[in-house]
Amino acid sequence: MTLFARLSAGAAASALAIGFALPASAQQAGIQIAVVADDGRALPDVEVLVENPGIGFRRIVRSDAQGLARVEGLTTAGEYRVSAQASDRFEPGEPARLSLRANFSSSVTLRLVPAGTAIVVTGRRGITALNSVNAEVSASLGREELVALPIEGRDVLGALIRLPGVVPSTGFFPEAPSISINGSNGLDTHYLIDGLDNNENFLGGIKFPVPLGFTREVTVLANSYSAAYGRTANGIVNYTTPSGTNDYHGEVYALVRPGRPFDARSPFPRRDLSGNPVGESFERYQAGASLGGPIVRDRTFFYANFEYTRDRNVQIVDAPALGTVANVTGNNQFYLGSLRLDHRLTADWTLGLRANVGRVTIDRPGGGLGGGNVTFPSAGSDQDRFSTLVAATASYSGDVWSYDGALQFSRFRWNYGKPKGPAGPQVTIRDPSGLTVGVVGHPGFVFDDVEESWQTTHRVQRRLGNHRLRFGADLIHSDFSLLGGGNPDGNYIVDLTASQLSQLAAGGRGLALSADDVLALDPAVANYSVELRPQSFGTGQTQIAFYVEDEWQLSPRLTATFGVRWDYDSLTAKGGGGGDYDNVAPRLALNYRPDVRSTLRFGAGIFTGKLSYAVISDALQRNTTSAGFLTQLGSLQAQGIIPAGTDVSALTFAGNLGVSPPCATVSTCPTPAEVQALRETATLGEARILGPTGYRSPWSLQLSGGYQYQANDTLTLSADLVYSRTHNLVRLRDLNAPAPFTPNLANLTDANIALLRAQPDNAARFALAEALGLVRSQAAADATRPVALVAGGARQITVSETAGESEYRALILQLAKARSSDAYAFRLSYTLSKLSNDTDDINFRASNSNDFSAEWGPSANDRRHVISAVGYLYPLKGLTLSVAGLFQSGQPVNLVPDARIFGTQDLNGDGASFGENFVGNSDRYPGAARNSARLPWSATVDVGLRYAIPAFDGRIELSADVFNLFNANNESGFANAATTSNQVQFGGGAPFVQRNAGPPRQFQFGAAWKF
Repeated sequence: MTLFARLSAGAAASALAIGFALPASAQQAGIQIAVVADDGRALPDVEVLVENPGIGFRRIVRSDAQGLARVEGLTTAGEYRVSAQASDRFEPGEPARLSLRANFSSSVTLRLVPAGTAIVVTGRRGITALNSVNAEVSASLGREELVALPIEGRDVLGALIRLPGVVPSTGFFPEAPSISINGSNGLDTHYLIDGLDNNENFLGGIKFPVPLGFTREVTVLANSYSAAYGRTANGIVNYTTPSGTNDYHGEVYALVRPGRPFDARSPFPRRDLSGNPVGESFERYQAGASLGGPIVRDRTFFYANFEYTRDRNVQIVDAPALGTVANVTGNNQFYLGSLRLDHRLTADWTLGLRANVGRVTIDRPGGGLGGGNVTFPSAGSDQDRFSTLVAATASYSGDVWSYDGALQFSRFRWNYGKPKGPAGPQVTIRDPSGLTVGVVGHPGFVFDDVEESWQTTHRVQRRLGNHRLRFGADLIHSDFSLLGGGNPDGNYIVDLTASQLSQLAAGGRGLALSADDVLALDPAVANYSVELRPQSFGTGQTQIAFYVEDEWQLSPRLTATFGVRWDYDSLTAKGGGGGDYDNVAPRLALNYRPDVRSTLRFGAGIFTGKLSYAVISDALQRNTTSAGFLTQLGSLQAQGIIPAGTDVSALTFAGNLGVSPPCATVSTCPTPAEVQALRETATLGEARILGPTGYRSPWSLQLSGGYQYQANDTLTLSADLVYSRTHNLVRLRDLNAPAPFTPNLANLTDANIALLRAQPDNAARFALAEALGLVRSQAAADATRPVALVAGGARQITVSETAGESEYRALILQLAKARSSDAYAFRLSYTLSKLSNDTDDINFRASNSNDFSAEWGPSANDRRHVISAVGYLYPLKGLTLSVAGLFQSGQPVNLVPDARIFGTQDLNGDGASFGENFVGNSDRYPGAARNSARLPWSATVDVGLRYAIPAFDGRIELSADVFNLFNANNESGFANAATTSNQVQFGGGAPFVQRNAGPPRQFQFGAAWKF
């Protein structure tokens, strides 16, 4: 975005915010009301009162010829009451009460009995638990459920595993989203706050981590949702935020996870809320406050929330060879502040402003868990995840027309490795045996991403007879800038003599040992690498969407919704192809109400996703414009691997490049400024280019059919069948792949395996395995590549292609009981599902020469059976006991080769891939299919206890949570990083090796004053 455009947009945003005169985030919500007789007949011309005393809202509408009334353009603030007006025709009923969800029209059915009926049915409730509008497959957690659930660290995202279709995920880096929807990669999920974007668009995770104190309801949309939603071919998480009302309300709280000795011991590390491993020393302290109320009664309201979290974790620097064995303490810190202002300008217009500011810092103090960790504090780092969102909205609610519009600015900075000290080199210290005994200096890499985004949305709705027509537009523009790559001041691996080690140990520097201390000894250098381009670079991404939707009331019981949405993502135009402009996505939803207590739903449609910016960023960062590399690309084009006529210059970029100039000792190593000329001759193991044919947006065909039945005022049952087939998923293709290699399975006998194991070292094992036809050397593989490695070129020349596919099928059964006047409530769901795919991540590659047909198999997050059971008991006034159980069949296991048999894990000799460290998609054990084994079932039961005591015009609430009550050793079914999970095991019948486990039994205690 140009400076002029930035200033213009900023001025417009400021003027809009000032003109709103204390507004709030009030994305459009609505209420559809069906007025029926006790036998289900539609009742026309009945006056219905819709009121919200909390904000002073009151409106009377009249049911039409089909017994239906509708109010749109409503704010989500407060609680709405819907009731039939008293008349000489019908007895009045008890008002139906409901809270609205952003971007959704809730359903209410009012059942009326004739006036003067001999036996008057008193207290007749409206039915509000049914979706009688569309075919959306979704589930929600409201405020009352959220505050009663045992939730670790008030992390709302983690609580979503209680909903059907949502499971804890295996991600491909520690901070990856902790949930998976429909078994898909967690990065495919689209996150919204009040219907507006909340995604960090570099990879796709959540931008502002919405805390419990700023969540009134959170909804997961899994399938067949409205054309108003897009930018994902999978699921959506939509937070509806709380608001102020005419009464002041809020809380002040403190929460602590004390750790040991309360927590059970475990030989495996746990994960903190950021996804990073922590030990038994881990402690968490939280505090926060919220306040909501009127600024001007019935017109202007505010709600503010602030939450602070500090994690404490002790690690050990275990470097006795350098005279240092000591503890270091890391402190993660979370500052999360939110403000929402609501202003009712007139009876029809609502204006809004929302602001969210998150400052999250993950501390890497050096050391690690257990012995053998030799990273000193000087080589430690902080990970900053700083988010800012400011949104202004306006909505109009008329009898015929309704409108809502929004403008949001957001900024996200992700500094993954901010050095704790000044810039400088990193030094890895080895002893005379070659063992690493210390790491000091710089973290050794740079990753500092900045994303700034503007979003504007507009939606108009018009009632036209039995039709409700909606027209919408949604635009997001993001500018990215990444400072990434290796260390521009150099990374050294040095070999110290015994005398030099003794000198360092005797120096008494301890944990303060620095790179300068080591380099001053002028030690021998085993390797020296320098980043040649330490500059920021990036590009922009524009996402445009238009949609139209017709909600047609065919009869009092049948609603058909026809919609079509068009999406465009400017990243699809990068590389050698044009943009993907043909993303026309029709959608159909049918909702039939056979009686007042049940609905039948059917949905079908196309759902278009977006590309993560990392697809383009990786192709810029890992690229080069050297003459040798351009020669390789020309040869690939001559062979037809790159299409003829492609402008090769459009595929390349002078990205990050590390070089390793030879030098015997530190004093003889060239300075970073002196090695710049090596760019043209440095060779890469892997280079990434932009797509020669451009990119396509991912899309899915989704089908669903469901039945929902409200047995009584509190009990609801439902069943849904879901199908989704997704196309154009991202994966990696090596344009310079070697010929396929298949191990000679006839020689993989028990006798040969024993012989291979008996060899003295891996070199001998490899030589024997190669003679048996079980492995292929890298040299042999390179000889079959389309182009040879040349100076300035690359061995692997990869490209992100949008050609992956997945297929998801599921049966979802749910039974939910609301509390009402009873002493209990519960939610029970069972999901039977299967997700198969041929790519799990943007860095996924085929294990053997681009043969993706051999990759079709279960997703890393595939579950066949998931049972979620949550119960709430209210035995005494003020006392709440919640029990939440999650029972899951095991996740898939990928069987890989053991170097103790074959001498290597790279059986086909194609070399390591950039993505392998993140995805774990190494070669598989000969004869094993992808993800062909399974881990055992997992079972976790959590318990929460809440006791409230009236005090200070409110109540004091004491809480205690126990996670994994029975201390089960779960090998599967918990949020984890792929590189440390149990989902990679040695094949060939090797014994199972447990590398990780779900959290052991843990405790959390809290106190709050609520008013």
